[in-house]
Amino acid sequence: MKKKVSITLSTDVLARVDQLADSKYSRSAIIELVIQNYLGQREGSDTEARDLELINGAADRLNLEGAAVLDYQVIL
Repeated sequence: MKKKVSITLSTDVLARVDQLADSKYSRSAIIELVIQNYLGQREGSDTEARDLELINGAADRLNLEGAAVLDYQVIL
């Protein structure tokens, strides 16, 4: 379901939206597409940040384990 909203854009931004819209798409379609892309990128960024946190946590644990193994090695 779609809802009608009212937004205020600068004339520069509106002109750029109109360039993208051309005769193929409406202003609304272009603005919706841009917002969907932005939200998708934000969602992807959040996922990447969580993944990086998990990777860094695993790396820290593995580094500690590696250091412990090196402590047990005897140099002949």
